[in-house]
Amino acid sequence: METVIRNVGEIDVHDRQSLEHVLGRSLSENQQLVINIVNLQVPVGTAPDSPKVNGTAALPGWCNVYEGLSDDEIATMEQTILQRADLSRPSE
Repeated sequence: METVIRNVGEIDVHDRQSLEHVLGRSLSENQQLVINIVNLQVPVGTAPDSPKVNGTAALPGWCNVYEGLSDDEIATMEQTILQRADLSRPSE
């Protein structure tokens, strides 16, 4: 997949009109166009070699950060993370 990003304010008037016609709406000077070019032979959101679980792509390994930890270990880790992020203070 390839991503193309263009600032609307930097697009030539004729090109901008063509893009507005394709999009069916006007574009503002302070906007960006983000266009993704995808290979139709590869389903969006999956890598060609990603393992399948029940017909869908399996989650990547980093999603299993709590794997092998007990509930107490997870609670301790969460408390430390919230304290370091200063999110555990009472709201005012």
